Amino acid sequence: MISQGESILLGVSGGIDSMVMADLFIKSGLETGIAHCNFCLRAKESDMDEELVKQLALNNKIPYYSKRFYTKAHAVKNGISVQMAARNLRYEWFERTGREYGFDKIAVAHNLNDNIETLLINLTRGTGITGLTGMKPVNGNIIRPLLFAARNAIAKYADTCGITYREDKSNAETKYSRNKIRHLVIPVLREINPSIDTTLTETAERFTGIEEIVSLFTEDLREKVITQNHNDIVFNISLLQRYLHNHAIIFELFKQFGITSAMVKDLVTVINGNTGSRIITDKYRIIKNRDELIVSDEGQKKGIFHKVNETSGFLKIREIISAKKVSIDESFRIPEDPFTGCFDSEKIDFPVIIRNWRAGDYFYPLGMKQKKKLSDYFIDNKYSLPEKEKTLVMESGGNIVWIIGGRIDNRFRITESTKTVLIIKVKS
Repeated sequence: MISQGESILLGVSGGIDSMVMADLFIKSGLETGIAHCNFCLRAKESDMDEELVKQLALNNKIPYYSKRFYTKAHAVKNGISVQMAARNLRYEWFERTGREYGFDKIAVAHNLNDNIETLLINLTRGTGITGLTGMKPVNGNIIRPLLFAARNAIAKYADTCGITYREDKSNAETKYSRNKIRHLVIPVLREINPSIDTTLTETAERFTGIEEIVSLFTEDLREKVITQNHNDIVFNISLLQRYLHNHAIIFELFKQFGITSAMVKDLVTVINGNTGSRIITDKYRIIKNRDELIVSDEGQKKGIFHKVNETSGFLKIREIISAKKVSIDESFRIPEDPFTGCFDSEKIDFPVIIRNWRAGDYFYPLGMKQKKKLSDYFIDNKYSLPEKEKTLVMESGGNIVWIIGGRIDNRFRITESTKTVLIIKVKS
C-alpha cells in the first residue's frame, strides 16, 4: 500500500475505526497528516467529533486540516441522498487537500465488516461483477489499511490501548440501508452460517479474480464492436447480436455509459428496435441508427451561434481551421474536400452567421434551381440524429450559404464571372 518515503493523509472522523487507524499510523512513524470533515448533521455532536480529532493532531504534532460542509443543502441541490452527498464531498475534499499539501496517499478506515455490508448492499440493489468484489484495499491513491480487520477486533484493540473515540448514535438506527443490513440482515445470516463473515469475504475475493477475467474479455470485445466518430461512440449492432441474450455481457459493455442492471432489458429492446429508438441515462443518450448504436454525451449538446463581421473573424471560431480570400487565376482549382467551402466572395454579405441548423431552414443545393428543406437533405443523405444535431450552417443575408461539411448553396457557387473566392476550411 505504501512505498518508502511516501506521506499519508488520514481521513479521521473521530469514530472508533478511524481513531484506531490514526493510532496505528502514529505508532508506525510514517509521515502523516489528519483530515476531518464536519458534515454539520448532528449539531453539537459533530462539533465534539471535530474537537476530538483536532486534539489528536495537536497532541501528536501532526498537520491538521478540517472542512465544514452544509451536507443537507448539497444533497437537496444535487438531488441525491444525504449519505451520497457526504461521501462525494468527503472524497472530493480529501483529493483536493492531498494534492494541495503534497500527500502521496489518502487512507480511509473501512473495515472487513464494512466491506461485507457493501457487498450485500450492492447485491440487494442489483450489480455487476464489480459490485460483488466489494471495496478494494488500494484504489488509485486511496488505501484502506484496516480492510482486513473485523469490527470486534478493532474494538478490542481500542479497549486494550485506551483509545478515545466518539460513537455516532445514528449507527444504531435502522432507517439507513447500511444499518438495516448491519443490524437486521447479517445477524440472521449469521444464524444460518456462523462463519458468514469469512464466507462472504472469500466470495468477494473469488469474484475479484473472476472480474479480472471478465474485464479482459470485455475489453477485447469492446475493441471489436466499437468505433469512435468524433465525440460519439458507435457500436456495430451486427457484431453485438450474438451477445444480446447474455445480459451480463451487455451490462459490462454499457455500464460506463450509465446503464444499470435494471436498464439492460430496455437497452436490448432499443438495439432490436427501429431507427430512432433510444434510451437516456444520467449523462448519455444511446440511440439506434440503422445498423449502429450511437452513444452521445448529453453534456455536449450546446447551441452554437457566431457572428462574423469580416474574413479574419472566422478564425476566432473553434470549429474553423482557416479562412481566406484569394483571386482566381488559371491555376485555381475548387477543393473537393467536403470540409472546405468555396464561395464567390462578392456574393457574401457580412455579417455572416455560423449556427446550428433549425427546423424550416432551406437552401438551393449546388447544381439545383429548386429549394430543398435541410430536413429533407438530411434524410436523403442518411444523417443520424446525433449528426443532424451537430450540423452547423453558414448564413449570409438570411440565406443558407453552406451546410458545413456538406453541400453549398447554388446561389453562392463559383461561376465564370467570379473574380475572388472565399475559402473556409473547418474541422472534420
